Amino acid sequence: MKKQRVLFVCTHNSARSQMAEGMLRAWGGDRFEVASAGTEVTRVRSEAIAVMAEMGIDISSHHSKSVTEFVGQSWDWVITVCDQARDSCPVLPGADRTVHWGFEDPSAAEGTEDQRLAVFGRVAQEIATRIRQFIAITELLEAHAGQPAPRPSTS
Repeated sequence: MKKQRVLFVCTHNSARSQMAEGMLRAWGGDRFEVASAGTEVTRVRSEAIAVMAEMGIDISSHHSKSVTEFVGQSWDWVITVCDQARDSCPVLPGADRTVHWGFEDPSAAEGTEDQRLAVFGRVAQEIATRIRQFIAITELLEAHAGQPAPRPSTS
């Protein structure tokens, strides 16, 4: 079975795309080759590292990368996780499928550390739901690859 190559893209590659990458690596097993990138390079947010650690996923060694590092590579899936990245991301010609999952930017959260962590945690849970759905859907697609599509009922 061929590994699915997945690239998550966000503006700064500091939170949403990093969390999505970490989750798919942890839960997708060896079925996926995963990376993340941003339209601008910054740093991975400490709040993202903290909420992922609470989920049992270590992204502390991740670093922010530019999407230009991945231009020219082939990807089964390129998934934008913020509206700005979807609008400004260069077209990646090697992408078989491009999908958009819009999530709130937790980096814009204000307030105390606990309040910011709560926003990061909520967004992480939303991403987790989508990642679990993605894994299930790709399993179904693989299970039915090469099989004829079911015919609609005529009754």
